[in-house]
Parts: sequence; structure tokens; C-alpha cells
Amino acid sequence: MKLSAVSKKLWCVHKQLLLLLAPLVFLPLLFTLPEKEGKCLYVILLMATFWCTEALPLAVTAMLPVCLFPTLGILPAKKVCPQYFIETNFLFLSGLIMASSIEEWGLHQRIALKVLSIVGVKPAWLILGMMLTSSFLSMWLSNTATTAMMLPIASAILESLFGDLETLKQKCQSLDDPESALINGQSSVKLHSLPSVPSEKQILSMDGPDVLEQTDLKTAEEIKSEAQYQMKVWKGFLICIPYAASIGGTATLTGTAPNLILIGQLKSYFPDCDLINFGSWFAFAFPLMLLFLFLGWLWISFLYGGLNSRLCFKKHDSRAQAEAKAKALIIEDYKKLGPINFAEGAISFFFVLFAVLLFTRDPKFVTGWSVFFKKGYVSDAVTGVIIVSILFFFPSQKPSLRWWFDPQAANTPYVPLLSWKKAQDSVPWNIIMLLGGGFAMAKACEESGLASWIGGHLQPLAEVPPAAAVMLITAFLACFTEFASNTATIIIFLPVIAELAMRVSVNPLYFMIPATVGCSYAFMLPVSTPPNSIAFASGHLMVKDMVKTGFVMNILGILSVSLAMNTWGVAMFNLHSYPEWAHPVNKTATALVPFSSVPPLNATL
Repeated sequence: MKLSAVSKKLWCVHKQLLLLLAPLVFLPLLFTLPEKEGKCLYVILLMATFWCTEALPLAVTAMLPVCLFPTLGILPAKKVCPQYFIETNFLFLSGLIMASSIEEWGLHQRIALKVLSIVGVKPAWLILGMMLTSSFLSMWLSNTATTAMMLPIASAILESLFGDLETLKQKCQSLDDPESALINGQSSVKLHSLPSVPSEKQILSMDGPDVLEQTDLKTAEEIKSEAQYQMKVWKGFLICIPYAASIGGTATLTGTAPNLILIGQLKSYFPDCDLINFGSWFAFAFPLMLLFLFLGWLWISFLYGGLNSRLCFKKHDSRAQAEAKAKALIIEDYKKLGPINFAEGAISFFFVLFAVLLFTRDPKFVTGWSVFFKKGYVSDAVTGVIIVSILFFFPSQKPSLRWWFDPQAANTPYVPLLSWKKAQDSVPWNIIMLLGGGFAMAKACEESGLASWIGGHLQPLAEVPPAAAVMLITAFLACFTEFASNTATIIIFLPVIAELAMRVSVNPLYFMIPATVGCSYAFMLPVSTPPNSIAFASGHLMVKDMVKTGFVMNILGILSVSLAMNTWGVAMFNLHSYPEWAHPVNKTATALVPFSSVPPLNATL
């Protein structure tokens, strides 16, 4: 049998082979390391391999601690199982249920169309509008749902601006093949690839027969230049949406899973740390999101032709006519939604209430409403569950007293804003299991002493200035998450990073926050995140487009995180000193580096 045939057959069963071989490859760890630490590291490496290769479904791999930790004597089942539904999971669940109610009544589409009608239809402004809308929605909806919703809107606007995409591709192909175009003595070309009777989509980018004649008389070079410009803008539209969704998800605790894993692991490692909650995280991460979004907009607009003189000056030409038609399409689609109905108004009210209560529970810089309750009893999870519970009984139609006294009124069934069936179908339960697996893994690292053991082997890193370490950590995780799930990545590395911070006597938040944010900065490959995959599946992007754009986006993200941590991050979280809440855990470690031997953070800022 030929080698190629064997390799194909091996590839067909590569996941099964991984399931068999990985446990054998890591088996020496059980005999070469201290007993409990070696067993814990064995399970973690096994899970990391299965997560990165997806040899098992992510949620199934996340459940391995339930069977492996107790059987290997690492952690009893009564300590493992509760990790799968701690309060952080309830906060995540409440955010997902609120998002499903927004999708149920189409409020997200109304928000998107309104923003796009405000920013205008010039390519650079539209890209900005797409990014602002995608990032805002992604703060509350999942990144995947946001991308799936915004891409069809983007495609409709692009068709209004440039006509049908297939026609545009044919135009580019006809220019590359000189035999497909008939060029006269005056170097003018007639586009034979266009049908003799223009379609409705083609007419959208034209204005009457005069424009058709002008199109026919364009030189081949002009047509080529215009077609290339339009294709570049098309790619810019498609690529900015998944990128903005990934950036926007970092602004709120419920926006993406790694943020919640940070909270869960902080509570496990540092029970006395109460600096991070919904309000304080938003105060730190929202300005960072805006900064990175602005830099990303400049880069994408520069790369894909959106930044030019048309951004500031009006021109009356065929592009201006197409832009006017695209704006009319946006306004028409918004009008089709009609006035805000009772259900949309109710969802808007509860959505705003949800956000305001989370922000004001304990914002740290002022006294929050949680002081009215027993200290330590009310958390963000309690707030979220209270609000979303109301959605299941609040009416979706305006109540009327007249209905009770009118025997002729229709006896229609009572419909709440959200049904449990809809919520159940919308919630990604596999991600909740994944969160639980991460919390169980962190608990095992702490209880077994593995985190302390790893920290002891990270001693050489004490010589690296903390500010440089922040950039290295962010860059490493941003690169690693290009090939693995961001949730799995932060689950694997956050315990190690926490232990590293304690070993070098640096505020753990100074390393853990940039690591968490960096895990969401996966821009270079279609497989990096589901939003990237959705945009790539449209068939109009190539891998080289994402690599070229995403490489610079990663650099911009690393610099933005470093700037945020060393400016307002230091002031907000008191990062220049080693906190009291980290000392109780730190006492269990051995051979700590004295704080005086590490350069103070404010000396490196």
C-alpha cells in the first residue's frame, strides 16, 4: 500500500489514535514527579491535549476531572462536582438568557440598523459603524451570535454599494483575461461579462441609462482599479465584524468565557480578593475596548481602502449615487421594523436595568446598593438571576383591564417575554460545562500543590521586569489561542500565571488580567474562533487576508493591553504593591523571591 494511502487512513482515525496514545505518552509523569503533583499534571496535560486537538468534544473533556481526580486520589468527588455550577456559572447563565430574550424580539437588529443609519455609508464610516455595533452587541450576546447576525446586514449593504458580488468577480476575471474583453482603438472596453439586461442588484449601483453608457466607455485600467477597490472594501466589511465581536466581548464579565474563568479562579486562589466584579471590570475593560477598536478601525480602513479623501469631502459621482442608495436601503430596513412594540420596550427596560444593577452593586469608587444587604451575601450572580427570572412571567403584550370585562375579547394564551424552551435552546450548555471543568482543574492545582511546584520552576523569570512580562504573557497567549479554544487556553495557563506572580511577589492581577484579555485576541486564522470561521465560510476571504490583517491586530492588541495595565489599570487595582489578600495563599509556597529583589512596577511604567 502506498504511503499516501496509509497517511490518509491514519488521518481518518487520528482522533481515536490520540485518545489511545496520549495517556501512554504522559504516563512517565506518574513515576518521575512527586506523587500528587505528577498525577495532577498528568490529568491536566491529557485534558490540554484533548482540548487543543478536539479528540473529544470540549464539554466531554471538561468532565474528565469528575472521573480522574477522585480515582487517582487527587481530589474527592464532593470537592470536584460543585465546581461545575458555582456562582460564576450562574452569572454567565443569566447573561446568556438575557441575550436570548434580546434575539427573540429582534432588538439587536433594531440597534444595528439604527447605528448604521447614524454613521453614514462611506466605506470607512460603515466599517466603523459595523465595528461599533458588533462590539456593543458582543458585550451582551455571544461573539458567534453577533457575527452571524451582522454578516447578512453587511452583505445587503455591500450589494447596494457595489452590485452583485458574482458580477464583481466576473468583472475582475474578465480583466485578467485579455481575450474575454474586446478593446477598441481608443482603449475603451465593454463588459461582456455583464448581461445585456441589468439585474435589479446591478441597477442599485447605477443611476439610469447615462451611467450605463459611462460604464461602457470606461478604460480597462479604470474598471480594473474600481473593481479591485470594491473587492478590497468588501473584504474589509467582512473581516471587521468577527474582529470587533472578539474585541467587544472583553468589555464585560459576561461577554466571553475567559473573563468568567478569571473571576472563578480568583475566588479559588484568593478568596479575599474582591476587586474584580462587573462594575470594576467594565470600568477597566471598556476604555481598553474603545482604544483597541479605534486602532483596529484605522488599520482595517487603511488596509482595505476605506481611508481616503472621500471620508471628509463629498463627491458627486457613481460612488456617491451608490452610497445614497445603500443609505436608503438601511433606512428602509429600519422602517420595516415599525415602531418599538411593547415587548421590545420591556426587553430594553430590563436590559438597561440588568446592566445598571450589575454596575452599581459594588463599583468600589462609590458605595453600591449591596450595602443594604448582609455583607458578602449578594453577588453579581444573584443580581443577574433576579432580573432574568422576571422575563419568564412578564407579559409580552401590553396588559389591559378592558380585556377582563369584555366577554367578546379574544381569549389568547398568555405569552411571557421568554419561554424556558427558547432559553434552553439558546444557552450553550457545553460552554457552561467547559467553565466547570476549568474551575475543577484550578481547584486540583491548588489542592495538590501542583501550582506551587510549577511556580518553583519559574524562578528565572523573576529577573524579567514586570512590565515586559505583561507583554510577553499577552503575546504568548494571543499566539497560543490562535490554535486552541480561548476558554481552554485560559483554563490551562491561568493557574500557572497566578503562581508565577506570587513567586516574583507581583500583584497577581497584574499578570492575570492581561492573560485573560489576550486570550480573546485571536485574529490570524479562520479556526481561531467561531466568529472568524463564520466570516471565512462566506467564501469571500482567504487565509492570507486574515493572517495579514490579524498579525498587526495582535500587535495592536498587545500594545493596548500593556498601555491599559500600566496606566489606569495600576490606579484602579493598586497594582504597584503586593496585596494583603494574596499573602495567605502565598505563605504555603516555598522559596519566595523577596519583593525588594523585583523592580517595582512604578519604576517600569
